[in-house]
Amino acid sequence: MTTHPALTQLSEEEHLFRESVLDFARRRVAPRAAAMDEAGALDKDLLPVLFDLGLMGVEIPEPFGGSGASFFTAILAVEALAVVDPSVSVVVDVQNTLVANALLRWATDAQKEAYLPRLAHSWVGSYALSEAGSGSDAFALATQASQRGDKWILNGRKLWITNAVESTLFLVFANVDRSKGYKGITAFIVERGYPGFSVGKKENKLGIRASSTCELVLEDCEVPAGNVLGEVGKGYKIAIETLNEGRIGIGAQMLGLSEGAFDFAMRYVGERKQFGQAIGNFQGVQFQYARVATEIEAARLMVYNAARLKDAGQSFVKEAAMAKLFASEVAERAASQCVELLGGVGFTKDFPLEKLYRDAKIGKIYEGTSNMQLATIAKLLQAEYAAKS
Repeated sequence: MTTHPALTQLSEEEHLFRESVLDFARRRVAPRAAAMDEAGALDKDLLPVLFDLGLMGVEIPEPFGGSGASFFTAILAVEALAVVDPSVSVVVDVQNTLVANALLRWATDAQKEAYLPRLAHSWVGSYALSEAGSGSDAFALATQASQRGDKWILNGRKLWITNAVESTLFLVFANVDRSKGYKGITAFIVERGYPGFSVGKKENKLGIRASSTCELVLEDCEVPAGNVLGEVGKGYKIAIETLNEGRIGIGAQMLGLSEGAFDFAMRYVGERKQFGQAIGNFQGVQFQYARVATEIEAARLMVYNAARLKDAGQSFVKEAAMAKLFASEVAERAASQCVELLGGVGFTKDFPLEKLYRDAKIGKIYEGTSNMQLATIAKLLQAEYAAKS
């Protein structure tokens, strides 16, 4: 009889990895989290450590200096970091699930040799798709690219670009022929030092404040012809497929956030006494944290399942959308409930829950809003049932 491990059962190697990342987060990130949030900036001392631990190149093959691990391993890193600080978590998430992932799948051998070792050791990457007029409608982007000799000239502005302050490498999407609509969209590998490229306004955000979010300005930005990622006119395919995987990363971030909030709240309700006993003993409180724990476990199953499907080479698009949708909703509810479990002190900055509550909101917005996830799920369900009829 064939038996299969539970979805949430980690191998010994996976368990040790997750615990090591969590230990690092608690020792090195937690003492800095409040100050980074207040300053709205990542502590630069953390970046070299993230690279040294191999967290910025989890899937990058060992010959290129990476860890050569699985997508699921990257998801465990994102989850574990988010338990302590979702801002640091998203730095690692974008690096692995979007930037490195896209290069691993579509870069030429020369591009891999040029950029993967740098991404594994010292370069932070950004994924530049969104614009003022193209958020959910990603293919309405206005940034243009035209070929001039042995260079591509890019003009336009990108908005809401994660990691922009820290990044040296940017995957920029531009249209080479707007008459072709989305079939003109092309992906370019852009380095910070290229002529005509600059990082603009940094956003002042509600949550994940230590994670930089900026505008990119491309004014006759010169990009070598050899820096087209994939094929000219096939950037839309790169964008869609990379974001499908990135959504699992956001699901993991929201899962970790929920776990962090819940763990802190459970410790508090076990110690805080009212009416002669710990408040966690009152049935009304028990029902509240029991429901939170149930939703977190459901989110974990969905996130882990989507990641396992991806590593197995099976279809995972619907599962990724569901995981991102549900985990982001759970994070918002869990963080809110955990603030309430602490009462008045939960509303203060002396405790981490108010920060996690603010951090949770972005989960339903970036890398595809909840409505966009619902639309994706609905279309896939329609296709499934049409095939059955």
